[in-house]
Amino acid sequence: MPRKNSHSGAWKVNPFMFGLLGALGVLVALLIGGIVGQLATVLVYIGVALFLALGLDPIVTLIERKLPRPAAVAIVVVGVLLVFAGIILAIVPLLIEQVTNLIENGPQMVEDITTSAWFQDLSATFGTTFQDAATGVLDFIRDPGNLADISGGVFAVGAGIAGGVTAVTIVLILTLYFMASLRSIKRTAARFVPAYQRGRFSGLLEDVSGAVGRYVIGQASLALINGVLSLIFLSIIGAPVPALLALLAFIGSLIPLVGTLSASIINALVCLVVSPVTALIAFGYYLVYMQIEAYILSPRIMSRAVAVPGAVVVIAAVAGGALGGILGALVAIPVAASIIIIIQKVVFPAQDDKTEAPDGDLIVSTP
Repeated sequence: MPRKNSHSGAWKVNPFMFGLLGALGVLVALLIGGIVGQLATVLVYIGVALFLALGLDPIVTLIERKLPRPAAVAIVVVGVLLVFAGIILAIVPLLIEQVTNLIENGPQMVEDITTSAWFQDLSATFGTTFQDAATGVLDFIRDPGNLADISGGVFAVGAGIAGGVTAVTIVLILTLYFMASLRSIKRTAARFVPAYQRGRFSGLLEDVSGAVGRYVIGQASLALINGVLSLIFLSIIGAPVPALLALLAFIGSLIPLVGTLSASIINALVCLVVSPVTALIAFGYYLVYMQIEAYILSPRIMSRAVAVPGAVVVIAAVAGGALGGILGALVAIPVAASIIIIIQKVVFPAQDDKTEAPDGDLIVSTP
């Protein structure tokens, strides 16, 4: 503890107490870091749920023009539950059926590929590499001794799917709670700001939440269009597991910049199981669709979502993906838009205001 010297009037610091307090501060910081690390998954759930609640809030506001807010929230809640249940009931049984058929017909599909003319041409051109690889895969599938390994992998995949369903359920419940109490959350957040700044803070908070909400709705609309069109087209051309590929296209379109391209490449490669012609048709379709999305759909849907320069979009998406993976890439652009809004409405006005120089001279900034 610091002590005052009675003779000189100066304060002296006890080195032992200073080191002890410093060590305690480091330990507290490590403890907080450990707690945050343990709660990382929960914090991610909360962040995603709040992100989705902000995305659904514009729909609630739109319905609120005709009905009271509790009724509007109830309608959106029921709608979200129905959509979630519809996806589960429509996709999951179909996925199970198609994956089961794929597993049962896997050996025959491998044999069909190895006996096809295009595969024989590749084998003749590049040697026995392709033939050996296909034979090895076929032998592995037919070997009963590998059933235990396959079963263990299937069990691990099933456990992962169960964990994913649990996570989605938790996020859905949190989203509904946040959506119902979003206004009270905003009012509580405003009370942490001094009274003379609450009006400005509330306006800024509304601008930020509006930008996030419009972005979520716009990106979800693009993803839904891609998913529905993929399901229709892949079913027409006879692609394997079209429901699963359509779901992959939907999820990929939620990721800005690279999501649609990555999902399209994967879907086209999976179509090689049927034939190279089918894969080529799928690749051509996705190539045309990406042009339509980039130049027609995205400008129309996202024109009012977020006003972010193109370079900032690229930097934000890449940085978000590097820091937080898929979730980081999802929230990177609205976070960038929020930062731009804060800079435009807080930083720039503060710089443009009248300020006082250190020597007392008044400086007036002119636009």
